[in-house]
Amino acid sequence: MNRFSVVIAGGGVAALEALLRLRRLAGDQVDITVLAPNEDFVYRALSVQEPFSAGIPERYPVGPLLSDAGAEWVQDTLSSVDLGRGAVRTGEGAELHFDALLVAVGARAKPVVEYARTFDDAHADEILRGLVQDIEGGYARKLAFIKPAGPVWPLPLYELALMSAAAGYDAGIDDLEIDLFAADSRPLPMFSPEVGEGVAQLLEKAKITFHPETEPKIERTGHLVMPDGREMDVNSVIAMPRLYGPSTKGLPLTEHGFIKINPECDVPGTDHRVFAAGDAIDFPVKHGGVGSQAGDVAAAAIARQAGVDVDVKPFHPVIQGKLLTGSGPKFLFARYVGGQGFDSVMADTPVGSTEKVTAAELSPYLNSVTASA
Repeated sequence: MNRFSVVIAGGGVAALEALLRLRRLAGDQVDITVLAPNEDFVYRALSVQEPFSAGIPERYPVGPLLSDAGAEWVQDTLSSVDLGRGAVRTGEGAELHFDALLVAVGARAKPVVEYARTFDDAHADEILRGLVQDIEGGYARKLAFIKPAGPVWPLPLYELALMSAAAGYDAGIDDLEIDLFAADSRPLPMFSPEVGEGVAQLLEKAKITFHPETEPKIERTGHLVMPDGREMDVNSVIAMPRLYGPSTKGLPLTEHGFIKINPECDVPGTDHRVFAAGDAIDFPVKHGGVGSQAGDVAAAAIARQAGVDVDVKPFHPVIQGKLLTGSGPKFLFARYVGGQGFDSVMADTPVGSTEKVTAAELSPYLNSVTASA
């Protein structure tokens, strides 16, 4: 009799966390195949530091982790899902059959602000290193940071603005003019108003002007036009990309291509056979720690489908992370229920984990790898 077959599509935080949790819960009761194109797992949450010479993202080869977890690796991408046949088709046209499938392939980032440097955590140093040097040299004294409307994870934009201000002031540039424009009514609206007020105070202290509910048009390089017609000229514009889901064929999707999920991270209409986690899901917060928690929920639900006696708790994530400011980090915490954050805290000392991204299975594994290197 064949063992329960699981395919995990993705090679990021959510997929690898789910792999390790599923193997711990189900042991050898399941055969696991990981469908992922990437050779390395890159800890991109810290990529905002790289242009400021404050560290580089850590890289870990995927192969040894998959081997340690007893998973087969198919180095390819996910193209479509055929639920009726219980199979996925890969980018190169192969078919992988499954009893349960977890889709954790991440989101797609698209630049939407013209004439701007769009932040890309995979190429942060390449995009921003020259700008940081211009700030420190006094050549770029007027900067605009833009967070557009739509699905966007805004935390790196606030970090870049604060760290840019700190870099300039540390270099003796006292006449910096930094403006941060957001489509939101307050800073970091996924947290509580109290946290938003705390971030607003950080911006004010750094002499960064926050413009709520304002999306300027950029008619040419460095020339901004406000909704009320006012004009502003700056040396550089830094913007966040808008996020879109993977638009995986064969699954129910939102208008932006994100995968719909139920409270146990199973996909509606798939008879508890297809699950989703990470930035690919229809959830407003795109954060590695949130993705890892969805991966844990999905792993438990898959283990139960495989016959393991395990309690599956609904997906009500907790955000624990850092806001890098250029001086000392601020530690963020929020509980989420029904897409709304509450019990939000911003503190000078850790509230829970000190990690930038918390993953219950993956973080200890990577720490052990680092310790043994």
